Amino acid sequence: MKEQASPLATTRGITPLRLTSMENIFEDMRDAFDAIARRAYEIFETNGRQFGRDMEDWFRAERELLHPAYLEITESDNELDAKIEVPGFDAKELEISVAPSRLTLAGKHETAKEERKEKTLYSERRANQIFRSFELPAEVDPEKVTATLKDGILNLKMPKAAAARKIRVEPRAA
Repeated sequence: MKEQASPLATTRGITPLRLTSMENIFEDMRDAFDAIARRAYEIFETNGRQFGRDMEDWFRAERELLHPAYLEITESDNELDAKIEVPGFDAKELEISVAPSRLTLAGKHETAKEERKEKTLYSERRANQIFRSFELPAEVDPEKVTATLKDGILNLKMPKAAAARKIRVEPRAA
């Protein structure tokens, strides 16, 4: 699937998003996994290299690096509507991939690093990355999906795919 622009026209305060290929999503997944592994190892070293806490260190690294993308999906007769919270991310930082039965969202927020003389002891910030992939409750037509971002809420309109028609086939005598 090549990159395509959202068919939704730009309106005031609403930014159309682009849909991307699965190859980019897989690269982002690998990069996120590598970042989590590095952070989990840093936590392991900080804790005095205590064995037996690897899952705890891994989950802490995930919480620090990945933003949970909270979502709500509603269904009507002819479309699915997904609302996903992505505060702090703009349209250029989000990648959305839609297959007939799967929605994948990845985002990476680039921040400029500051040079400081003092040592940071504790810091809470919003995450720099988000990733969410899930099965859709009904098949959709990926070619007709539209995505908009407004006030930190990503809204996806996904028209349902046409239902397969049953056709009775009469066997012929040979």
